[in-house]
Amino acid sequence: MGILNVTPDSFSDGGRFAVADVAVARAHEMVAEGADIIDVGGESTRPGHTRVSLDEELRRVVPVIERLGPGCPVPISIDTTKPEVARRALALGATIVNDQQGLQGDPDLAGVAAEFGAEVVAMHNQRGNEYADLLGDIIAFLERSLGCADAAGIGRERVIVDPGFGFGKTPDQNLELLWRLGELRVLGRPILIGTSRKSMIGRVLAETTASDRLEGTAATVALGIAFGADVVRVHDVRAMKRVARVADAVVRGADARTAAS
Repeated sequence: MGILNVTPDSFSDGGRFAVADVAVARAHEMVAEGADIIDVGGESTRPGHTRVSLDEELRRVVPVIERLGPGCPVPISIDTTKPEVARRALALGATIVNDQQGLQGDPDLAGVAAEFGAEVVAMHNQRGNEYADLLGDIIAFLERSLGCADAAGIGRERVIVDPGFGFGKTPDQNLELLWRLGELRVLGRPILIGTSRKSMIGRVLAETTASDRLEGTAATVALGIAFGADVVRVHDVRAMKRVARVADAVVRGADARTAAS
């Protein structure tokens, strides 16, 4: 999943793709680099971000999806928590709703996804970083998300779960989450991880600049796949596609060899 932030204040590439034509060109570039999904977002979720109005978010994402939707050879995901943004994006050709509130924010969002037959990425998120048990609490939250999907008529079989790296978690909790990622398999759904360029990597490498976290991101992508990730959400598509292909050859190859024996 290639990240396309059409915002002026993203933590990693804020402002680079805020112009629709530039954003569309970047989307096609990511497809050429190997992206299987393009994830379009019009509101930054960086620490300390300011919420944007519905009109402003629509102003950012609609021109991009209008241009991208008709000829995009891969699925388009809309990264939003607002039902009307999701509705407009889906009407223009998006087929996935990426909800950082895990269908537990605005109650109308799940209904919009169901109306369009969209798939959903349900991400774990919470205020603060207090947990009785890190993975147990995340799993319980995502179980509620799957229940919301069932209740809305989406069906849990159309949900991808995301444990929410960097959201309501300390750097150490993010590292623990990565090596315990396989515990999410109990949910029976594909797992998406979004570790790309995040501060958990910067803390380990003592790097303050997000763009200098390529190798650290590669480590989390390879380990994430080894520990059970099915989808990786990344900025550096070409490099991470290559990392994923090698990691898949090891992990999926091992699965095939085990099954054959």
